[in-house]
Amino acid sequence: MYETTAARRQPEIGVEGPLERLRAEAGQALAIAIKDVRVYYLTPPMVMFGLLMPFFMFFSFSVGRGMGQEASLARLLALTTFFTASSAGPVILPMERRVRTFDRLLVAPVSLISVLLGKSLVGTFFGLAVAMVPLVGGLLAFGVRIADPLLLAAALLGSSLAFAALGILFGSVPAQNPGSIMMPSTLVRWPLLFISGVFIPLREMDPWARALSYASPLTYAQDLFDYAVSGAGVQGAGLDLVVLPALLALFLLGALKLHGLSRRMGY
Repeated sequence: MYETTAARRQPEIGVEGPLERLRAEAGQALAIAIKDVRVYYLTPPMVMFGLLMPFFMFFSFSVGRGMGQEASLARLLALTTFFTASSAGPVILPMERRVRTFDRLLVAPVSLISVLLGKSLVGTFFGLAVAMVPLVGGLLAFGVRIADPLLLAAALLGSSLAFAALGILFGSVPAQNPGSIMMPSTLVRWPLLFISGVFIPLREMDPWARALSYASPLTYAQDLFDYAVSGAGVQGAGLDLVVLPALLALFLLGALKLHGLSRRMGY
């Protein structure tokens, strides 16, 4: 009787409920993100494509155009999150394939979705950190007033998550050299940039260009930043808030499919 009662009280080993499993997966993704932040944040490709490029592009295309301070800040935040958050995946994943650390993650007791989420968090952290530079500068140096701070926080987080997942999608192409992914991904991001309304406002676009702009994920981030900073967007903040999480899920799903295809092809 004593042994039966003790055995009954002993918890079953290896049996996890959905909540415990979700908590474990989140912890694994966070651990992966923290490790990558320490290792990759100051690598030359991350600094060049994620930190310097958005600022150079903004000043190249905006100087002399007479934009207001609120409009300038909204566009710079959109550019920063777009290029910075999406630069992590094309840098980290090829480098980890080259040194075989990504292979060790795949055979570890951690799901592929947790690995990809952890990599996405790296880009999200990077995008949020770099976006603080123009945001704090605009608030303190130029006295910009934010129309909706809560919406601005949602715009920063939502756009950084979506664009980080876009970077993971780019990085899921099987390659071991960051340059093999970074340059093609940049060629994809440039057309998305120019049809997004960052340099030509959506309300000033021709109907055909406006229709084309819906294909760019940056369009929804730019419009949401306009609402948050100046209170004057075009498409509706509700639409932007729905589309950005949908893009996050779509990009991660595409990355999962690419990894599955790479495994079947032996990469």
